[in-house]
Amino acid sequence: MTAIPEIPRIDRTPEDQKRAPRGTEPERLWRTVVGELLRDARADRGETLAETAQRAGVSPQYLSEMERGRKEPSSEMLAAVSGALELTLLDLTLGVAERIAAGTAAPVRAAAQPSRVFYALAA
Repeated sequence: MTAIPEIPRIDRTPEDQKRAPRGTEPERLWRTVVGELLRDARADRGETLAETAQRAGVSPQYLSEMERGRKEPSSEMLAAVSGALELTLLDLTLGVAERIAAGTAAPVRAAAQPSRVFYALAA
C-alpha cells in the first residue's frame, strides 16, 4: 500500500491572524466572489446581461445566477464568460483571490498588468 504524502502546512503570520480571527466571520464563498467580479467587469464595460451572455454562449438567466453567486459554474462556463469580458482565467482567479484575501471589492486586474503576488493552489 502506498503512503499518502503529507501536505505541507502553511502557517499564518501574526498579521494574518489579527486580520481575520477564526470563528468571527465566515469566509466568503468562491462562487459569490466570482459573481461579484463578473458583474463588476460587465458593468465596467457598460454591457447588459443579454449582450455578455450572447457573446459567451450562455443564457442571460444563467449569467444572472452566476453573478448572484447562485450557480457553481464549470471551468468551461467561467472561461466562456470571462472570455466574453476580455478577461483571462488567470485574471479571474487572481481577482477572486485578492478580493477574498482583502475582504473587499478589489478591482479586476487587466491582463496587461501582471500581478506581483503569487498564489499556490492545491489540487
